[in-house]
Parts: sequence; structure tokens; C-alpha cells
Amino acid sequence: MNLGTRRVFRLSFNISLALVAGYSMALSFPFMAPLFAFMLAAQPKPPPGVKGLIGLPLAVALCLGIGILITPLLSHYPFVGLLLVLLGLFLANYLTLNMGKGPVGALLTMGLTMITMMGQLGHSLAVLLIQELMIAIAIAIVCQWIVYPFFPEPDEPAPQPPPPEPVESRWQSARATLIVFPAYLLGLTNPTFYMPIIMKSVTLGQQTELTSVKGAGAELLGSTFMAGALAIVFWMCLKITPNLWMFFLWMLIFSVFIVSRLYGVVASRYPPTYWQNVMVTLLIFIGPAVADSANGKDPATAFAVRFGLFIFVALYAWVAMLFLEYLRQRQYQKNHARRLKHA
Repeated sequence: MNLGTRRVFRLSFNISLALVAGYSMALSFPFMAPLFAFMLAAQPKPPPGVKGLIGLPLAVALCLGIGILITPLLSHYPFVGLLLVLLGLFLANYLTLNMGKGPVGALLTMGLTMITMMGQLGHSLAVLLIQELMIAIAIAIVCQWIVYPFFPEPDEPAPQPPPPEPVESRWQSARATLIVFPAYLLGLTNPTFYMPIIMKSVTLGQQTELTSVKGAGAELLGSTFMAGALAIVFWMCLKITPNLWMFFLWMLIFSVFIVSRLYGVVASRYPPTYWQNVMVTLLIFIGPAVADSANGKDPATAFAVRFGLFIFVALYAWVAMLFLEYLRQRQYQKNHARRLKHA
């Protein structure tokens, strides 16, 4: 089995096993386990050791705990609280896009958005969400331990992409903040309903490879439509035999389909960021749909609403990128004209 195929099956089995574990443990947000499995295992490297199993959940508690501290400010001093969230989002995105601290930046973003949103409903709900996320990350790490020996990496480490230029990274951080913060303001009006929108906006904002606005709209919208179409097919397949093991099997099949294109094992006209968005959006679609069905709600209606909101978020992200690109080009032209004037 060649290296690309091993990576496809390793990541696909990680996602599927984490899904089974999350639903078997009856977590309140079971789809977070496969989502973290995808985030942590997507990079072709060995899983973290025992220190990682202990240290990463502690880092999660620390990053997410910041949201607990900001929650009272949002209630009593909303302007100060929102300003801290805005500055914190810029810092979190800077850690991700400039310093290569993707997991730390993503966790800090979750603490600033998801935890403060749930904190508006009650302190106990925010604490419960932190506990759930810590368990989900532990599940993702254990699944990596189980799967990795069957599909190991070669001894030499994979080359790391060079970090972006400082000016470029600042623009990317501003872009990501501009994408996430309005969605966060919307989420404060109804935290439980808009939680998937926050996760989608965070994913769009922290796209490190999507640095050009050329074709960005087609990629953002196309990946959302693709994920929606796959989610419909997934749901129809799952309805044939709705049990956990068939859930595992269908997740494995759909993961192989997406991940093989993510890693380039199967040729695709779309870049890896496209398939990354498809995988994350599919998980966000399927998880709440299963919860809606279990709670007696109409999953089709809820899916239609979420799909419409996701399209709106993708459109807004594209407009934000165009706006920031216009500001950057304008600033570049001013600086260029100033240098020519003083030459």
C-alpha cells in the first residue's frame, strides 16, 4: 500500500472511529469527536504520546476557560466584552496563520465564541461544553493511537510549508476576524441554533492556503453545495438501516471519497482547501441532523435552514475577502506612490 493510500485510510478510520466513540458515550455534541479527529489527524505525522493525551485536554481547558472569564463582561459590560472578543479573535487567527499554532488558535477561537455564547444561557452549560470538548479531543487522540500502527508514516518527517510574510499574515488575520465576528454577533441572539454557523465561519476564516480572492467565491460556495449534496445522500443511505455500525460504515465510505481527493490520491480539479471545507461542513450537517431526528424534530426542515445559513456565511466570507483585498491594494498603491515621490 503506497503512502497516499495509507494516509487516506488512516484519516478515514480516525474520523469513523471517533464518530462511533462519540455517539457510544452519548455526548451532548457527539459530532465534535470526529471533527477533532479530522483536525488533529489531517497532518501526516505520528499521533501525540501520553503527554499529549494529558496536555492537550489541559490546553483545551485553559483556552476555553478564557471564554468563561469573558462571559460576565458580556452580560454586564457588553462593549468591553465584545471588544475583548474581537481582539482575542485577531490574536487567535494570528497564532494560526502566522505562527503555525493551528490547534491553539482554533481552541482559543472556540473559547472566545462558542463558550461565551453558551455562557449567555448559563454558566453550567458553558462548563458542560468545555467538558464535552475535552472528552472529544481525548477520543480523537485515542483513535489516532489505535489506527496509526496499521497505516504508519515513513521515518522522515513531512516538509512543513513556509510561514507567510508578516504583512500578508496580518491581512489574513484581519480577514479571518472579519469573517468570524459578525457570525458570532448573530450567534449571541440564539446560541444553540447558530452554533454550527460559528464552526463553519471559523473553518472559513482560518483557511491558511486561501490567500487569493481569485476563485475564492466559487471554492467557498462550491464546497458548501458539495457538502450539502453529500449530506443528503449520506442521510438517505443512513435511513436504510439506522444503527451505529451502519453510521460507522457510511462515514468511512464518505470519508474515503473526500479524503482521497484531499490528499490528491484521486485526481480532482479542486484544491485541498475545497475538500477540507467539504469534510468539515459534512460533519456539521450530519451531526445536528441526527440530533434533530432523535429529538423528534424535522431534520429536512432544519437542514434546509442550516444550508441556507451556510450559503449566506460563504457569501459573506467572499465579500469580506474582496473588501480586504481592495483595502490592501489601495494601501499598496499609496505606499508605492509615496516612495516614488520621495525617490
